[in-house]
Amino acid sequence: MKTKFLILAVLAAGLSIGSADAQIRHRAQNQHQRIRQGVKSGELTRAEAKNLREDHKDLHQDVKLAKSDGKVTKEERKIIRKEEKRNSREIYRKKHNRRERP
Repeated sequence: MKTKFLILAVLAAGLSIGSADAQIRHRAQNQHQRIRQGVKSGELTRAEAKNLREDHKDLHQDVKLAKSDGKVTKEERKIIRKEEKRNSREIYRKKHNRRERP
């Protein structure tokens, strides 16, 4: 009985970690799509889009670094989420300022 419980606990922990990684990937893809849409609609200038893409690359590097040891810790996920939120706000601000691409 104890071994069954232990196996279920390990599987549940593995699934929750996998879902956290999937959430990070999904949010990054969503933000990348928002940047592309902003460029296409003219809401973002070339310079703004370049800046946002660099921020996106930096976030990707942080995720890679967090995964490099084989496990993304709770603290690393917290830092990544904070950076994702900051990037999301920056995308919104740049898309809604009064600059338009000529």
